[in-house]
Amino acid sequence: MTKVLVLYHSTYGDVETLAHAVAEGARGENVDVVVKRVPETVPEEVAKASGYKLDQKAPIATVDELVDYDAIVVGVGTRYGRMASQMAAFWDQTGSLWAQGKLIGKVGASFTSTATQHGGQETTQFSILTNLLHMGMTIVGLDYGFQEQMDNSSVRGGSPYGASTIAGGDGSLQPTDPDLAGARYLGAKVARTASKLSA
Repeated sequence: MTKVLVLYHSTYGDVETLAHAVAEGARGENVDVVVKRVPETVPEEVAKASGYKLDQKAPIATVDELVDYDAIVVGVGTRYGRMASQMAAFWDQTGSLWAQGKLIGKVGASFTSTATQHGGQETTQFSILTNLLHMGMTIVGLDYGFQEQMDNSSVRGGSPYGASTIAGGDGSLQPTDPDLAGARYLGAKVARTASKLSA
């Protein structure tokens, strides 16, 4: 059975919510889906003082297990227009996987959140996708078959590069229904693509 990993880091819980929506979409395509997060690198006292959501139930992923999946969907909040350092630190440990070509041909995709509408959603997704492309992965985006990303009647996330949401600077916002629908669409598309490629 095709195996999909939804790998994320979430400071305030909004990316965590998107991760579970991605997983829901993938599960609808009859694949095995696992949701895991990368280790937190911020000291606990700083995280608590900054209002981080520390009660996330997803287990911690290891670099070595990435080879066990047919698809990896990576989600992380933006930090100054690029992926936050927690996720970058995780991928910085994958040199041996890259050197051995262990992820070549697997499917990859991205999702993210920003504090504001123009806070770097697309550049953050590029920073995620750049890592996946270097690994030789086949990239799946949030195509315009998901028409809700064309609707400008309200503030919402979503781009051709992946699912996204706007969290607010303090994480007070959570993904909207269209944002969650985009995440489910992306998860389903990743699952279908991985199933075809691994058949």
